[in-house]
Amino acid sequence: MYYVSTRNKEDRRTAAQAIAQGLAADGGLMTPEVFPKLSQNALETMRDMSYQQRAVYVMGSFLDDFTSSELSAFASRAYGPDKFDVKAVAPVRDVDGNTYCLELWHGPTCAFKDMALQMLPHLLSAALVKNQEEKTVCILVATSGDTGKAALEGFKDVEKTRILVFYPKDGVSAIQQLQMVTQEGENVGVCSVVGNFDDAQTGVKRLFADPALREQLAGRGFFLSSANSINWGRVLPQIVYYISAYCDLMRDGKLQKGEALNVCVPTGNFGNILAAYYAKTMGVPIGKLICASNSNNVLTDFLRTGVYDRNRTFYNTMSPSMDILISSNLERLLFALTGHDDAEVRDYMAQLNQDGRYEVSPVLRDKLGKLFAAGYCDDTRTQQVIGRMWNEHKYLIDPHTAVAFEVLDQYRKETGDASPALVASTASPFKFCDSVLGALGVTELEQGTAILEQLSARTGVAAPAPLAGLKDKSVRFAQNVEKDHMVDQVLELLK
Repeated sequence: MYYVSTRNKEDRRTAAQAIAQGLAADGGLMTPEVFPKLSQNALETMRDMSYQQRAVYVMGSFLDDFTSSELSAFASRAYGPDKFDVKAVAPVRDVDGNTYCLELWHGPTCAFKDMALQMLPHLLSAALVKNQEEKTVCILVATSGDTGKAALEGFKDVEKTRILVFYPKDGVSAIQQLQMVTQEGENVGVCSVVGNFDDAQTGVKRLFADPALREQLAGRGFFLSSANSINWGRVLPQIVYYISAYCDLMRDGKLQKGEALNVCVPTGNFGNILAAYYAKTMGVPIGKLICASNSNNVLTDFLRTGVYDRNRTFYNTMSPSMDILISSNLERLLFALTGHDDAEVRDYMAQLNQDGRYEVSPVLRDKLGKLFAAGYCDDTRTQQVIGRMWNEHKYLIDPHTAVAFEVLDQYRKETGDASPALVASTASPFKFCDSVLGALGVTELEQGTAILEQLSARTGVAAPAPLAGLKDKSVRFAQNVEKDHMVDQVLELLK
């Protein structure tokens, strides 16, 4: 199978080349030339498999230059008991008999990014060998909160790699920041950027597109790649957990074979819900794809109107991983729905870069409307949902997951669609203790890591071990740069 750039489908790469490269040279995103379809009995076949076996089954059809034994070894290492605190890896919780929650935060950094970023380092390391690459790869990451720590943990001390994470100053939760600035490893770097996530993400893309920097780093024996979801090696492992969730619901008698399942995803950079779309494309009986936004509701407006407009107020919310106005992975969806019309995609991206907005064709808008629903939820309502879920179900959720539950409720009330639904739960509530405690009526909050114990004492729910262990960690990184000086940090790390 070959991978092509969303902006130039003549740029064809093998899976190993696409994963190693990260971002296409023209700024486009590498995407499968053709999507494999699941066989008629594939879901039945996977029903009684372990998560690791399902990962190999699904990913193998996309990675024909990787062997089954390689993928099996990678899955065992990525999703083993030393990494994830539950055997199921991504368990599905029954909330009310018709609503299910896919818990994606049982990994080493307590966020859904672990599902991909425990696998990506294995794929990338193998890809470098397959490509006969002698230079060391430097992974550049822009994070809105969770990707940074998950990438740092995944690539910590991995041979022939360096990793540098940029996060928005004052734009992540206190626990998220502490996770990053205390990161261990000899090959890691962390730096905050004055501005918001879009500033950090745009800055990283600018670094990738800088030919002078590329040449300078090559002279030092380095090349750049990405662990953001612009890298296909990030998106592919995410497809697995939607397929796995459907198999679990079939296995447990919650769904009949072929029964439609709506999926609601709290969405910022669009990679997580894009993976659900790809699972649907492959043949999983997913019904409506429900995109849940916070007050930064650029995606809600786009999916409802066909107009993408980032020229709006940026809000720092209690669901910071969704505080995004430029959703990079939307480009892959546009590429798919235009029938791989790279010229049309290039035009939309050029308009976005120049004017901060674009409007898709009526044909494309109709396709979006048939596939997706969308809604948003502000901070006040988010806290109310956290409180309601605890009081009614004794189920503790984080603010991002609360946004999804609220938008699913909105969708059901607006449409009357009572189909079974799956909510993607993207982070442990203990990563956002202040917001969660506030939702539970607590007004006096403990400082630092003591707030973890406060939430645990209030609910009787134990804090995940990786977060509880933060109290014993020392801060290693305190660097802070203006967005125009991010290159200085790269050169410093790779000197």
